[in-house]
Amino acid sequence: MRTVGVVTVGRSDYGIYLPILRRIQADPALRLRLLVGGMHLAPQFGLTSRHIEADGFEIGDRIEMLLASDTPEGIAKSMGLGVAGFSQAYARERPDILVVLGDRFEMFAAALAALPFKIAVAHIHGGEVTEGAIDDALRHAMTKLSHLHFVATEEYARRVVQLGEEPWRVVVCGAPSLDNLGALRLRSREELERDYGLELARPFLLVTFHPVTLEYERTRDYTEELLAALAAAALPVIFTAPNADTAHHEIVDLIRTYVRAQPSAWLVEQLGTRDYFSMLALAAAMVGNSSSGLIEAPSLGLPVVNVGTRQDGRVRGANVIDVGYGRAEILAGIRRALEPEFRQRALGRPNPYGAGHAAEIVVGRLAEIALDDALTRKRFYDLKVVEPLQAVAGARG
Repeated sequence: MRTVGVVTVGRSDYGIYLPILRRIQADPALRLRLLVGGMHLAPQFGLTSRHIEADGFEIGDRIEMLLASDTPEGIAKSMGLGVAGFSQAYARERPDILVVLGDRFEMFAAALAALPFKIAVAHIHGGEVTEGAIDDALRHAMTKLSHLHFVATEEYARRVVQLGEEPWRVVVCGAPSLDNLGALRLRSREELERDYGLELARPFLLVTFHPVTLEYERTRDYTEELLAALAAAALPVIFTAPNADTAHHEIVDLIRTYVRAQPSAWLVEQLGTRDYFSMLALAAAMVGNSSSGLIEAPSLGLPVVNVGTRQDGRVRGANVIDVGYGRAEILAGIRRALEPEFRQRALGRPNPYGAGHAAEIVVGRLAEIALDDALTRKRFYDLKVVEPLQAVAGARG
């Protein structure tokens, strides 16, 4: 039996993983070992490890790594603690293959710690670009630490190869989170109102705003502009909490102040995968800078006002309206998103991230790939260089 280690460090990656986890769990030739760390183990983020267990998964290892501080020093120290914690987990039980996802610093720590153990690493959602976040560098670094690459689009596959990865290692599978749409029973407005104490009868905005980690010094300014635009829009607002990035406390504090002053605004710390998708299906529009607006929302035809630079470089569908950080521009984007004609156009377009068959592709490859020296001994794949390097450097100026 092949042991597949899967690293999950927060609600965002867990929801993406869920269809893959269920398929691994159902495969008699595979043994799932969950390594849980980061935000899952932090009370201030809802202690979401309990949700994992409630879904019927056994936690193989818990890796405590997050410091309370969200300063650059605190984040860097948390990364170091993560490397130490994951190395101890691998020493206790070394998985045959390790699955990591995305671009978070907690996830990077897990991939880096696997390197000395010669563990084969499979990376999901590589090749993407988010120019406004440190996640961009972490994601590409994780590509170089990994041996298999499950990417969402052909464009992202080409970029992984451009990073020197051999084409046979790269599989286009689409976005795994989209598999949830065919597997989950979405909940009704009445159920969500009852369980979270909300009022959703009127059209509402679903808002998720994360720190822009390459511009974290502007976090307060950016958040205040967003909240001013939301107040001017005069619609009910459901906020979800930001990730544990640099300066995330500033966003949470400002949102809580806003919610206290606005009778039709709520902050929901944790929705869970099914309830989050249910909210997406019911919302009039989504506002903020979450990747969910680009990846999951198109499948529901949900208009998205994407604020600022955090997601710069990512493939987007017809449902996305890109705006800057100013309140007037955000408000104009919200008003456009609420136009019936805009939503109708978004409903009729395919999702560039696939149609929801990723888990079958991913788990099939994890089960069949030979775990031998050919997998773990990487060769750099050189592209044919058309232009002399000096000419490229000169063009940049």
